[in-house]
Amino acid sequence: MDFGMQIKKLRHGHQLTQEQLAQKLNVSRQTISSWENNRNLPDLEMVVSISQIFEISLDQLILGDPTMTSKLVKDGSDMRKAKISLYTTIIMILAGIGCFLLKMMIGSTIDNNGVLHEPFFLLPIGYLFLLLGLISGFIYLFRKLRH
Repeated sequence: MDFGMQIKKLRHGHQLTQEQLAQKLNVSRQTISSWENNRNLPDLEMVVSISQIFEISLDQLILGDPTMTSKLVKDGSDMRKAKISLYTTIIMILAGIGCFLLKMMIGSTIDNNGVLHEPFFLLPIGYLFLLLGLISGFIYLFRKLRH
């Protein structure tokens, strides 16, 4: 049985109107209608709320409809990708800042022969990390705004 039919059957079994169920879930009546007509599917948080209201297991609610199962798997995958992107952004920016701080801490010296010794390579590496962090951050924001 598809998810929409399950919701409709459960709602009728508990003698609830679409409006009453919508109020319990803090959504609009149109949202309930779109779920029942298989135009949209709820997210995982909403599925948990539905299972609690109707006192059924998530297995019964989700596994009955392969479309719902694949949507929740896709949502989980998207969330994992977003977290990885955010962590990558933070790590890259911190690594860039770390390179600049390390260069400042090491400083530069001139030996007896008049040769300058300084960790110049830390500057381009720091800028590279900052640039990669900014690119990663824009990708994260773009994906976030798209969904």
